[in-house]
Parts: sequence; C-alpha cells; structure tokens
Amino acid sequence: MTTSSAERRTDLDGRVVLVSGAARGQGRAISELAVAAGARVIAGDVLDTVDDVAAANPEAVHACRLDITEPDSWKRAVQSGVQRFGRLDGLVNNAGVLHRTALEHESAENFERLWRVNCLGAFLGMQAAVPHLRASGQGAIVNTLSTAAVTAWTEHGAYTSSKWALRGLTKVAALELAADGIRVNAVLPGPVLTPMVIRDEDPDAAERLARTPLGRAGVPADIAEIVVFLLSERSSFMTGAEVAVDGGQTAGTIMKEIP
Repeated sequence: MTTSSAERRTDLDGRVVLVSGAARGQGRAISELAVAAGARVIAGDVLDTVDDVAAANPEAVHACRLDITEPDSWKRAVQSGVQRFGRLDGLVNNAGVLHRTALEHESAENFERLWRVNCLGAFLGMQAAVPHLRASGQGAIVNTLSTAAVTAWTEHGAYTSSKWALRGLTKVAALELAADGIRVNAVLPGPVLTPMVIRDEDPDAAERLARTPLGRAGVPADIAEIVVFLLSERSSFMTGAEVAVDGGQTAGTIMKEIP
C-alpha cells in the first residue's frame, strides 16, 4: 500500500519528539523526517552542529546540548524542550558509538564507555521522558539497536554486548510501560552509510557494507522512515517489537548455484 504525500505529512501532526544524537547521520535524518511528518523536535547532541538542525527549521526544532550519559543533561534537555513546545510525546534513543577491538586487547575504560553511551544513555533517557510520555496519552519510544543485537561480530565485544543489553532493556520497558499506553519498540539498522562507519581509516567501508542481499548499503533516510512509523499511530498495536532494516542481511544465507 502506498501513502500519499499529504498523509505522510500528518503522521506525527502536533506531536513533540526528542531525538538524541540528532546532529548528523541517522539522528539528523530522523529529526528532519519527523518535522516533515508534522512533529516538533527537541534535537539533542554533544556536537555543536546540532544547532544547524534547528537553523534549518527554527519554528519546529529546539536544539540543545545533550550528554546522554549524564542524568542532569537529560533533565535539562527534556525541561527546555517541554518549556518550548509544551509537551513530549516521543523519544528516540538514537545516539551511539562504535568501537572495534579484540577482547584480549580491549580496555576496561573503553568497554565501559561504550556501555554508558549505548545502553545507560537510553535507560536515562527513558527515565527522564516517561512522566511526560505518560501525560501525553500517546507516548512512544524508539530505541536504536543494531543487527549486532541479534547476532555477534568479532572484534566488537563491547559494542555487541551493549546492543544486546539495550535489546533486553527495550523489552522490559515495553512490558512495564504498556499499562501507561507508552509503546516501546526497537529499530535494528544493518549497514548504513553514516559518519560513524564511513571513516578515513577504513576506505573500503562503503563497498564492503554494500554486500547485502539487496545489493546496497542503507542510508539514514531508510532508518528514519521506520522510526517515524514506530512513533506514529500507524504502529499503534506494536510494542516490544524489533524491526530490522538491513537489506536482508540477517534473513539468512544466499546459496550460490554449484557450477
């Protein structure tokens, strides 16, 4: 079924959504599409370039500095956004970090840092947002996981384990918050072309990430489409769900014909 552009623009009409990691990549794409769907967005990030997101849509976007590992930072972001827009209906825990090191060479400091960003950050965000989402009567939370949350990657022990942990936390939150009418779902991006994965030290990343059954890597807009859907009433009977957006990567193995 196709959706008209008129319908698309009203998916989130009147809602206020907080997006973490909004300065670039998936977070920026989510913020921009949410605005296009009728939402007002509280865009949070540690990067100053988050101001650019607000500059592009000054009436609909409130930019704020957000360190997701600090409870007080979450409190300030939520309070300033609610003061500006009057309410909070959605939370997208999008911010995350990626780090590659074999287990025997991993440091406790780096391991803990990934967990603090990738799992603790979402936990703190949900705690800060839930009272407002409950008051909204139509609260929705979307946690960004990864296909690493349903499989395992070598040399990514810290990253993979943090995403598995967030997967479990998402399920618990979905069960605990269901009685309040707050839906909690997860999106599992596969290989997506973002600044986090396309780096100078890995010049072959784009080509490598394109090796999916669909023959291409994802782009941030692919993830944003699913996030907006999960925030909207179109997914009103979904909670505790996991939506993989990975070009078929986790579906299985394509067996080549034996010559």
